[in-house]
Amino acid sequence: MTPRRPAPRDDLRELSGYHSPQVDVDVRLNTNESPFDPPPRFVERLQAALGDVAWNRYPDRSAAGLRAALGDFLGVPASRLCCGNGSNEVLQTILLAYGGPGRRALVFEPTYALHAHISRITGTAVVEGERGPGFAVDPRDAAALIARERPAVVFVCSPNNPTGTVEPRETIEAVADAAADHGAVLVVDEAYGEFAPWSAIELVDDDRPLVVVRTYSKVWSLAAVRLGFAVAPEWMIAEFDKVLLPYNLSATTQAAGTIALDFRAEMEARVATLVEERGRVLAALAETDGVEPWPSGANFVLFRVTGDAAALWERLVARGVLVRNFAAWPRVEGCLRVTVGTAAENDAFLKALREELR
Repeated sequence: MTPRRPAPRDDLRELSGYHSPQVDVDVRLNTNESPFDPPPRFVERLQAALGDVAWNRYPDRSAAGLRAALGDFLGVPASRLCCGNGSNEVLQTILLAYGGPGRRALVFEPTYALHAHISRITGTAVVEGERGPGFAVDPRDAAALIARERPAVVFVCSPNNPTGTVEPRETIEAVADAAADHGAVLVVDEAYGEFAPWSAIELVDDDRPLVVVRTYSKVWSLAAVRLGFAVAPEWMIAEFDKVLLPYNLSATTQAAGTIALDFRAEMEARVATLVEERGRVLAALAETDGVEPWPSGANFVLFRVTGDAAALWERLVARGVLVRNFAAWPRVEGCLRVTVGTAAENDAFLKALREELR
């Protein structure tokens, strides 16, 4: 007799998991990781710190040491910080607190796919808004959509993934005001914020329902650690604490996140290097026949190619160069996205791209 299989939730039947190809190639420029290892001194200090961990005890549930150090680093009170296993757990926490059945989340497409995906897996319905020319959010259109759809959570990704678009301060303020007027939370996803010219963290206060989400995965070279955080009003952090799983951050994660903050100079130097390389890659793509790149405030560049982008992606992989394939994505059809890597990796990508386009 065939065993009966319990059915998952009805609203999950049509969902698929979120996956990025992990291919063993020489040049991997598809997931926007840092191309640099952490500083050797960081690794030494982390290894020493792990020698003092009481492995038989649960870690600090409140991550007090990490939050205090991070607050000092950012210039915000520790009481305005919530930390999670990567920014994706932080996004899930926000939706567990403010989304859920009978509520809606608003996203502006094209944007980071996990905003809609995590909304759906938390039982939150998704409303899609459209980005305007240059993939920017129009604040008047956004305000009208918020007034009409009454979402509980509004997502704005800036710099936006996959387009690299940075929203100006005036847009974020206008959307935050519109969200507040209708009882919604505005979530500004700044996973790539260190590469942008300004940050919405400076707008966070206890009178505005605004959350800014960041990650250690990019400029801190700690994608393997899985650490992200939110900056939000203190009263909102209290709501997040209600839905976070107990002891969600391991002692290893907390130690790594705290120690990394002592390497600010190295982080800022790497950001400067990648911004310079980003400019060089953008200029080279703009000069390549059959390629249309978009300006970027992140550590990646989106570009459209003439012809079959998916086939081009496969040919690049065959040459040992992995970029992200967005060829079939709505609104960015025919596009690929390349992470800015080391100078040598960027040269290898540009050489392979030009040769395959000939």
